[in-house]
Amino acid sequence: MAEAALKIGGGPRQTTFMDKVMEVLPEGGNLNLCLTCGACSSGCPATGLEGMDPRKFLRMAALGLDEEITKTGWVWCCTQCRRCVHACPMNIDIPRLVYNCRAAWPREERPKGIRGSCDAALNTEGNSAMGANSEDFQFVVEDVLEEVREDQPQFKDMQVPINKHGAMYFLNQNSREPVTEPDEMVPLWKILHTAGADWTYGTIGWAAENYCMFLSDDEAWEKIVRAKAKAVDDLGCEYWLNTE
Repeated sequence: MAEAALKIGGGPRQTTFMDKVMEVLPEGGNLNLCLTCGACSSGCPATGLEGMDPRKFLRMAALGLDEEITKTGWVWCCTQCRRCVHACPMNIDIPRLVYNCRAAWPREERPKGIRGSCDAALNTEGNSAMGANSEDFQFVVEDVLEEVREDQPQFKDMQVPINKHGAMYFLNQNSREPVTEPDEMVPLWKILHTAGADWTYGTIGWAAENYCMFLSDDEAWEKIVRAKAKAVDDLGCEYWLNTE
């Protein structure tokens, strides 16, 4: 009787996309420690979208299905919330693998909305993803503050400093709020006022969000962070408070 033989693999395993990502992560991001338990998928808000979930995504990466994982639209559904990492008993950094898959896309093919928000931040001195300019931001802040002082006597002395040199805290503000929901800025002002905090906004680098991170554009991400950090330093503030 002829002996049956099963041959697994056609030769030495070739370097995969996941291998390359592991090389740049501390301890390889534990990407090769998956137990396939599914804990990552159980709490993921993107599970099931585009027919994908974190466990399936990681297993495909481990099997060297590079083309499939670097082209799936699911990577843009991931919120980078890192719930999967916290749920994983092996502390596997799946979001970082997702981030690098996003970076593999040609920039012009990445989601238009995220790309546009990143570009808007690069093109405004306040780094607003909404494209709001600093003059409008300051006008809205001063206008809302005046209304609060008039309508709420207990806050008639409340201050919302802008470009205050030497303040202890430099506060960033999500630029969606002054553009579409200006009253949403007020609760934080009240907290700072009640606490007697020494703080300020800045007309430079005032926006809190950074969509260039979600776009996986490292150069643009770093440029925006450095611009905001410089604004903090230029005003001589001790701490930088980012609401995002």
